[in-house]
Amino acid sequence: MKFDYDAQYFNPRDVLECGQVFRFYPYEQGYRVFSADKECYIYSDGVKTVADSEDGDYFYNYFDLARDYGKIIEKAKEFGVKVLDEACDKARGLRLLNQNEEEMIFSFIISQNNNIPRIKGIISRICEGVGQNISNPRGDFYAFPSASALAQKDADYYKSLGAGYRDAFICQTARRIADEGISHLKDLSDCELKRELLSYRGIGPKVADCISLFGFGRRACFPVDTWIEKLYLEDFCGQPADRQKINAYFTHLFGEYSGYIQQYLFYAKRSNL
Repeated sequence: MKFDYDAQYFNPRDVLECGQVFRFYPYEQGYRVFSADKECYIYSDGVKTVADSEDGDYFYNYFDLARDYGKIIEKAKEFGVKVLDEACDKARGLRLLNQNEEEMIFSFIISQNNNIPRIKGIISRICEGVGQNISNPRGDFYAFPSASALAQKDADYYKSLGAGYRDAFICQTARRIADEGISHLKDLSDCELKRELLSYRGIGPKVADCISLFGFGRRACFPVDTWIEKLYLEDFCGQPADRQKINAYFTHLFGEYSGYIQQYLFYAKRSNL
């Protein structure tokens, strides 16, 4: 199944290179993207962005294509923040993805104190080592393993794949999710969800906000990392403060649009767009 979308509000590079997703790589004119046990090829001619997948409905939702990002940008510009106006213009093609919840829990546990090439490498090796091999006309790929499959391996196995000190976090969280599931998380309020995520080994406030935003679709979350701290000090005239206070400042300022605005600001700041 193929479908296309206005490239102005769906730029593959902006969507994939902004730090919200790790399972993709350049392919032909665009990228191959993987989520759970599914695959999609996306490319753009500058006018239209085309998505091609055997799981078209899944990826239509994954790329959040039912949502009008033109209106989101209009709302963002109503705040009258110059650096945000510039970020929205430069990263207009960015969209927030609706990703698999379990995959996001493990991906962002792996992401802490890590860089994107290493994160992608660790996740790729985990998929190859534990995930199911899936046939595809564009070439076989490996699914992201279920928590039950991950729980079959011990911490030393994940250390051997380069996870470092995160090895125990992956192992223990996999065993907990295999026992409890995560369906109970989906009906929690944003605050309750964050509090529950913080009870998992290896999940701190920033990682919990990322999982909430990118995995559970909680768009009022505003993850704070070193780039956001830099932005707060340099572009919002903030004084040195802990990340909890910075998070409170931005979520109070931007409310229900916090997650979208965080990604515009983060991507533009990190990329020097």
